Amino acid sequence: MDELLRIKNLKTRFHTQDGVVNAVNGISYQLEKGEVLGVVGESGCGKSVHALSIMRLIQIPPGEISDGEIWFENRDLLTLSENQMRRVRGRDIAMVFQDPMSSLNPVLKVGFQIVEALRLHTDLNPKAAKDRAAELLSLVGIPEPYKRLDNYPHQFSGGMRQRAMIAMALSCEPKLLIADEPTTALDVTIQAQIVDLVIKLQENFGMSIMWITHDLGIVAEMAHKINVMYAGYIIESGSAQDIFKRTRHPYTMGLLGSLPKIDEEPGTKLLSIPGLPPDLLRLPKGCPFYARCNYREDHCKEEMPELEDTDKNGHLVACWRWEEILAGEIT
Repeated sequence: MDELLRIKNLKTRFHTQDGVVNAVNGISYQLEKGEVLGVVGESGCGKSVHALSIMRLIQIPPGEISDGEIWFENRDLLTLSENQMRRVRGRDIAMVFQDPMSSLNPVLKVGFQIVEALRLHTDLNPKAAKDRAAELLSLVGIPEPYKRLDNYPHQFSGGMRQRAMIAMALSCEPKLLIADEPTTALDVTIQAQIVDLVIKLQENFGMSIMWITHDLGIVAEMAHKINVMYAGYIIESGSAQDIFKRTRHPYTMGLLGSLPKIDEEPGTKLLSIPGLPPDLLRLPKGCPFYARCNYREDHCKEEMPELEDTDKNGHLVACWRWEEILAGEIT
């Protein structure tokens, strides 16, 4: 597979009255063409901030991308001018946000907003752009697309608004679609429909997808590769099979243990991870998961482990004791 996106040592922080919030702390990974990457972790772990950094949508100030490189098709996005970056957004990289109502302009018709994106990034004339907008609404499963082009966002249900946002994101056939918890505000039935829709569209368009979520069930269904984030770090990364079947980080083990399983005995209690994530204003010197970890030792408190390739096949883990955990030497 060919590389589409490479992140190198990305750091993003926010300057506040209380101090510097270290939101993303030196993450590195790559995404291949046609690959689906799941990014998972608790709220506040840096998932969304890292995606906004890729899109160069961090508000400066108070935000700042303080270090790193974001290579997309052999261009470092952090070196582009704002005008150059505007041409990348929407055309090459598109993003779908969690709440479609805050992403769609409430006083403009849905059709106008999709047509505007098409006119900005393509050479389609107004009629062709409108036809393409209707085609996109039909593609994402919205009935009577020409009629719906004249509706305002409040006339759409939550699921239909999210479909309209996906249609807008796909309008210029981007090479990378970033979906930032796009199903969180929807009920379970609509969530499943949106996930199935995105899987089908990914197969049809052949684009890469970054799906950001706290729901491991969703990424199990669609992701080829998963990054697990904690306190602004990637603490485990690998194929979906690696993450679910050969888990090697205590935090990932805790996340998986908190999921209900169909084959469990009735009355089986779900596991929970004790404590709270560290304060991003005052990150600990060692492993950020130290205070909540059942496998911790003194060394973990003093030094942050680097991501290590545990099987020489791309399954990366940042834990001093992963070998002992894997071998069952500590429980």
